[in-house]
Amino acid sequence: MKQLKPVLAILLATIWISISEFVRNHLLFKSYWTSHYQGLGITFPSAPVNGAMWGVWSLLFAIAIYYIAQKFSLLQTTLLSWFMAFVMMWVAIGNLGVLPYGLLLFAVPLSLLEAFIAAWIILNITEKK
Repeated sequence: MKQLKPVLAILLATIWISISEFVRNHLLFKSYWTSHYQGLGITFPSAPVNGAMWGVWSLLFAIAIYYIAQKFSLLQTTLLSWFMAFVMMWVAIGNLGVLPYGLLLFAVPLSLLEAFIAAWIILNITEKK
């Protein structure tokens, strides 16, 4: 059973991250993203393959959180994983000119919450306090 705890922790964190991303980007802010992209003269990528890649991103993020959590506290894991995943992503898409900066007002706290809950899930299931 001990060998299954990391797998279960990563799986549950992946599910949480996927749900969080879907709610934030498709239920709450899809119209914001769509109109921002239209203003740039491009189409917001929302094909099924894009959703599948966000699932892969969620899994990779959960795996990274798991390994970070092996060495750090909940708060440290949250902040380090959040910086690694979100801040670096925003710098990259800002550099590409497709980041709607006004969305950061909502994205920063929601993404911090996402990273915190994912780290909490992993630390609690693997019993690393």
